[in-house]
Amino acid sequence: MGIVLAILVIAIGLFVSEKVRVDVVALGVVVALMVTGVLTTAEALAGFSNGAVVTIAALFVIGGAVMQTGLADLIGRNILTLAGKNERTLPLVLMVAAALMSSFMSDTGTVAVLLPVVIILARNAQIAPSKLLLPMAFGALLGGAMTLIGTPPNIIVSDVLRENGYAPFSFFSYTLLGIVLLILGVGVMGIFGRKLLPNRTTEQAESPIIAQRRVAKEYNLDDDLARLRVRLESSLIGKTVAEANLRHDYGIDLLNMLHPPKPRAELSLLARRNGKRVKSIPVVPTGETEIKLDDVLIVTGEPQRIAQAAIDYKLALQPPVPKDSKALVGRELGVAEVILRRDAKIIGKTVTESDFYKQTKLNVLSVFRPNTAIFNDVRDLKLQFGDVLIVHGAWDDLLALKKSQDYIVVGQPEAMANPPTQHKAGWAAVILLVMVLAMVGEILPLTQTALVAAGLVVLAGCISMDEAYKAINWKSLMLIAGMIPMSTALSKVGAVDVVANGLVGTLGQVSPLAMLGGLFLLTAVFTQFLSNTATVVVVAPIALTAAQEMGVQPQAFLMGIAVAGSMAFASPVASPVNTLVMGAGNYEFGDYVKVGVPLILLALIASMLLLPLLFPF
Repeated sequence: MGIVLAILVIAIGLFVSEKVRVDVVALGVVVALMVTGVLTTAEALAGFSNGAVVTIAALFVIGGAVMQTGLADLIGRNILTLAGKNERTLPLVLMVAAALMSSFMSDTGTVAVLLPVVIILARNAQIAPSKLLLPMAFGALLGGAMTLIGTPPNIIVSDVLRENGYAPFSFFSYTLLGIVLLILGVGVMGIFGRKLLPNRTTEQAESPIIAQRRVAKEYNLDDDLARLRVRLESSLIGKTVAEANLRHDYGIDLLNMLHPPKPRAELSLLARRNGKRVKSIPVVPTGETEIKLDDVLIVTGEPQRIAQAAIDYKLALQPPVPKDSKALVGRELGVAEVILRRDAKIIGKTVTESDFYKQTKLNVLSVFRPNTAIFNDVRDLKLQFGDVLIVHGAWDDLLALKKSQDYIVVGQPEAMANPPTQHKAGWAAVILLVMVLAMVGEILPLTQTALVAAGLVVLAGCISMDEAYKAINWKSLMLIAGMIPMSTALSKVGAVDVVANGLVGTLGQVSPLAMLGGLFLLTAVFTQFLSNTATVVVVAPIALTAAQEMGVQPQAFLMGIAVAGSMAFASPVASPVNTLVMGAGNYEFGDYVKVGVPLILLALIASMLLLPLLFPF
């Protein structure tokens, strides 16, 4: 027992100090337990085949597919459209939105998806990010306590029940208590949030769109925008964009097209009844796009050349409108600065000679030559090493350019590019829904259901096998697999019995309710400094043994420590979720304590009131 407790104390010290990675510490625990002879090799390695570990690995893959297909981003953005810009209601909507998402995917993944969107939302609403990010993070943590798959501790305690002959928790066993905790959290934020949350500004990183618009402004790209409307007598009608050849003949770049609205006769009956005015339909042009009557071509180029093209092709020349700048930068299109490397193949050639557009599907709007000038007419300009090309096109094509050895792409097109498996988002949604329904209906055991779903997202092409491996948080898996043997060792040498007997002899003499409160507080305190997963792995057998010693049912105790493991509110290192928002919100340690401690105490009270009713002792 002394050896096991010494290993545990050293492990806890290393976890808290963070001088050694947590997964290395956990693997060190496995080795130490084997080398000292406390556990056999089979016992020490049993964590790697534990059902909870396999289930969590499968859920990481499914979460990766949800992220990879853009489904998570789509869900997040649609939810945030409900939020508005009200400083009082916005944090509350964010809490609920994050909780809903994290109840079906990892809380860390939820915050990673919502974080950049919330920062942009804060900027647009002119609200300090510190007023929004902590409620979002806490909402994600609370959401983890709402379903069986919301967070690893929930799965771990369910597995402890199953392994000891009790019925495991079902998918929605946590939901009622989780909803109550979320309501309490939203209530605290609604009543006290404006006073508790700091109003702290921070140096915010530019969003990709803001950065690209800054580039467009620096190079005066907006100044050369114009509109060309295709009139009845225009010879461009019926031609494709490639056949029009505006770039070659006039040095004009076609950025976007607006197809005219449908004739009234083609509108739906409902639209006609409502007198709905249908806006022009924007179309990102390709070489095969056909030019039609009344199309509006949004172009950029030398004003004299645009005017000449309008005369030659009998087009109506119109001034741009403010929203035309979205033709330069938006959700589909962007600009980027591209630096030519020394050995780039297009050096010494003009843009036309290099067939740059055909090879990249990107337009070169201008060329900046350091210490020389900015060239807007690039047709006859011989490119040199170090030239900066200002290119325009789809985000996906800008991202593809980063893979070339000829160019250095400045900026973050990857942040805006469509996921490569975006067209599989529907499949990901269906598989996720079926998995949840199968878990709710208990058609298969939890581990089997998760593995089947993980296999399906790979087979459906929602995520490649290589990306599936990347989606798995191996650090977390090693932590869980490494600490499960510690739980076994504590039980084997009698330490669990000693601690459990100590609790039974003190709190247990008062009542099972006092024991529940003590286990909750023990877990909640430790989870502020250690991984909630590692904490629950160690405390779960203590809770089970205490229940057995007292002659009561263990479900309330085990659910209590699982929920307490999600109450990682009072420290920035208590959860990766808290760490993610710390820098973006410019938070200090005290901010977490000020908001987190009241939430933990409320969760303790709610758990002590509800759990005995849901799971009688």
